[in-house]
Amino acid sequence: MTDKETTLVSSEEALVLIERLVQFALRQGMIEPLDVSASRNALLDLFRFKEPYEGGIPDEQLDSPVSLLEPLLDYGYSIGLIEDNILTYRDLLDARIMGLLMPRPSEAAATFRRTTAEAGIKAATDAFYKLSIDSNYIRMDRIRKNKYWLHETEHGELEITINLSKPEKDPKEIALLKTLPQAHYPKCLLCAENVGYAGRADHPGRQNLRILPLTLDNQQWYFQYSPYVYYNEHSIVFKGAHEPMVISHGTFKRLLDFVEQFPHYFIGSNADLPIVGGSILSHDHFQAGRHTFPMEKAKAVASFVDPTLEGVRFSIVNWPMSVVRVNGASKDDVLQAACRMLDAWRGYSDEAADVLAFTENSDGSRTPHNTITPIARLLDDGIYEIDLVLRNNRTSEEHPMGIFHPHQHLHHIKKENIGLIEVMGLAVLPGRLKSELEQIAGYLTGATAAVHDELHSPNHPLRLHAEWIKSLVSRYGTSCSEEQAQAIVESEVGAKFSDVLKDAGVFKQTEEGNAAFHRFLADFGLKPA
Repeated sequence: MTDKETTLVSSEEALVLIERLVQFALRQGMIEPLDVSASRNALLDLFRFKEPYEGGIPDEQLDSPVSLLEPLLDYGYSIGLIEDNILTYRDLLDARIMGLLMPRPSEAAATFRRTTAEAGIKAATDAFYKLSIDSNYIRMDRIRKNKYWLHETEHGELEITINLSKPEKDPKEIALLKTLPQAHYPKCLLCAENVGYAGRADHPGRQNLRILPLTLDNQQWYFQYSPYVYYNEHSIVFKGAHEPMVISHGTFKRLLDFVEQFPHYFIGSNADLPIVGGSILSHDHFQAGRHTFPMEKAKAVASFVDPTLEGVRFSIVNWPMSVVRVNGASKDDVLQAACRMLDAWRGYSDEAADVLAFTENSDGSRTPHNTITPIARLLDDGIYEIDLVLRNNRTSEEHPMGIFHPHQHLHHIKKENIGLIEVMGLAVLPGRLKSELEQIAGYLTGATAAVHDELHSPNHPLRLHAEWIKSLVSRYGTSCSEEQAQAIVESEVGAKFSDVLKDAGVFKQTEEGNAAFHRFLADFGLKPA
């Protein structure tokens, strides 16, 4: 984003905006009547006013503070509250303003506990989610710009999103970041110390962030909402201590503890190894929320039992990745089953399926390759359920980024790690694809001529898609309507994401892959149901 054109805002207009913002916070329940004067005074101090506006203000019911904040940010820039009128600094001031209208962290947590006791956990999360939106911590104005569609496959409907809620930085902002010294506080974006932090050019302001304390497996954890909300009520559950991601028996215990406390939410964890893990491996955390993903809807294609755990059912799920679904009425039995499967998979090798548990190093050490992406739920009938997605992060000369990772021909659409959200069937694709797909659709309508040599030019903006564009034009021609071209491009992207998941699957959905999957389950000790 380049420098924003500043709208001229007078001092009187800024004073009116402050009054309207205080009125918004009061009506949304962010502050109580006793807080009004203190909130107003804090904003007056921030914007260097000595007295408030004395005239009348409109009686309005706003759903969002954005229309009030944008001109206030312009005024803040005009009086020097931010040093440059770029998105990074505007967002820092935005969080600073809304932080003055928030309950203290202890008050937010106390309100959550009280609402849970009086009206139930769903009402409590509803209210906490609303606070996160009203405070502009969750930027719904940006999230609504995300592109979203469904793609039908043999495994059900996949969800496809192009993420526009996290704006890409412009060259000026990127250049600024390169000049900044290395900072060490907070240690990462997931640490509890982020609450109330003013931020800096390379770290977002978090004055409007609130978190809730949780106890999971007798440990201190915290709950917050993701500011980018890739799905409904997208939540982050993170450990109080800044410790690396790990998948362990304790992981499964904490996941099951969470769904007991939040039975209307799923919860899952990224894997704990590079390539198959998520984007933040330095701080142990989970992702949760109130959303039914495509993988959850997928049916079982084979069922098994463990003679030593009669109340637990195991299933292979009809999904392009390798998923063992474990469920049962006993939390302890489901936990025991999941822990045993993790231990078995950690040490399992099957060369015929390209699965090796370890690489033996020259110094005698071993590099592990097998891990699990787990997802837990508590079903309406009281059944505990964990999906265990088998992962392996080996590389090869043919696939240097990962044998069970999107292969080279798919990197123009999805190159990044296949983390928890993608595993469950929701593609989170980079924002650059919005304009690129619009341009590609132009070839199918004839608005743009496909010149093969030009597309392969190092300077062509669509060079990564050159072969794909050639294939699309060959199959669909250049006389499509705009609506047809858009539908084709979206469908083809969905098919690419389906292939991404197939590449990431350890046991392929072929005769050989199915046999290998059954070999592992038999080795584990399961019998057909």
